[in-house]
Amino acid sequence: MSTVLIIGGGAAGMMAAVSAARSGRDVTLLEKNDRLGRKLFITGKGRCNITNSAEIEDMFSAVTSNPKFLYSGFYSFTNDQVIDFFEELGVKTKIERGGRVFPESDHSSDVIRALEKEMNRLGVRVCLNTEVKELLLTEGRARGVHLSDGRTLEGDAVIVATGGISYPSTGSTGDGYGFARHAGHKVTELSPSLVPMEVKEWYAKELMGLSLRNIEICITDGKKVLYREFGEMLFTHYGVTGPVILSASSIVGRRLKERKLTLHIDLKPALTEEQLDKRVLREFEANHNRQFKNSVDSLFPAKLRPVIVELSGISEEKKVNEITREERLRFVRLIKDFTMTLTALRGYSEAIITKGGVSVKEIDPGTMESKLVKGLYFAGEVLDLDALTGGYNLQIAWSTGYLAGISAGNQ
Repeated sequence: MSTVLIIGGGAAGMMAAVSAARSGRDVTLLEKNDRLGRKLFITGKGRCNITNSAEIEDMFSAVTSNPKFLYSGFYSFTNDQVIDFFEELGVKTKIERGGRVFPESDHSSDVIRALEKEMNRLGVRVCLNTEVKELLLTEGRARGVHLSDGRTLEGDAVIVATGGISYPSTGSTGDGYGFARHAGHKVTELSPSLVPMEVKEWYAKELMGLSLRNIEICITDGKKVLYREFGEMLFTHYGVTGPVILSASSIVGRRLKERKLTLHIDLKPALTEEQLDKRVLREFEANHNRQFKNSVDSLFPAKLRPVIVELSGISEEKKVNEITREERLRFVRLIKDFTMTLTALRGYSEAIITKGGVSVKEIDPGTMESKLVKGLYFAGEVLDLDALTGGYNLQIAWSTGYLAGISAGNQ
């Protein structure tokens, strides 16, 4: 019986272990932490966004790096198959807004427990607190691993599923990139992704904690539109975060490293400028004897009002019936185009995933095997693959882990 060694007990590593063991192989999973799935435990704010229910063809449009590489992976182990897989293991699922699939219980621990139970049933040896120091490579083939405690484990295939360098507190410290380089692989430029962004303006701090729903954001570089999305965002003491911001970081992050960008927020995207002007006019007519600062209560959340009033350029003490048409139209334009200057991405400690990784040009997309070293496989976030928020990144982990496990099992 051939032996498969898997480095990393995250989503991709555990799925690889299950698929290799189901192929009848002798499987050992090596995890340097004291428990499995530490990053998986905190995904989806602890609820674990398992996958997305989108049509499989639509999954590719959510992948921001090397979507074509995932053709075999996504079709070999589809999102529907992922849902069925977990349902069969006793994890009931539900579909929420945007096609996001979660455990019915809202507990990521149920997903981890199901995988652990299945690995146990299949006889997978799980070695916790076990750190791999180096790959054992001879004559162009992976033969095993050297552990940091001095031991050497031999195997017929080695799967590297060590994750990236986002959330380093969970053990994602980039070990896999070192293993890949040791095997002669190129590692593309790394950067934090699905990460909050910092802004220059003073009013971000004033708005800290404010969540805006049903807004539309647009990010521009000069006159060029880089990203546009409708959804939800949140202000923090340093800038902005929330679903639309995190997804935007995946698209604009590398450009933001080079220069500042402009974030445009349409606070009332359901209304045209003309419709909004009529709405504002009704508010002003109903409050014509009040001060401007007290006339916009129904238009904005309480925290946003003083900022909008200040940025409008209209004196807050001014009576509404004294506001000119030009001032009102400028106020309407501010609501439709509330701007902030994006200055930087936050760091890896706040990033959901790592952009960049082992170059997929050197990996066989149909098996996840290295084109440079026989018997060496890569799966999950260690690869140069990433996607928007919504369960797509875990789908990448499940699909590549499944394919690596099945393929390594056929060595």
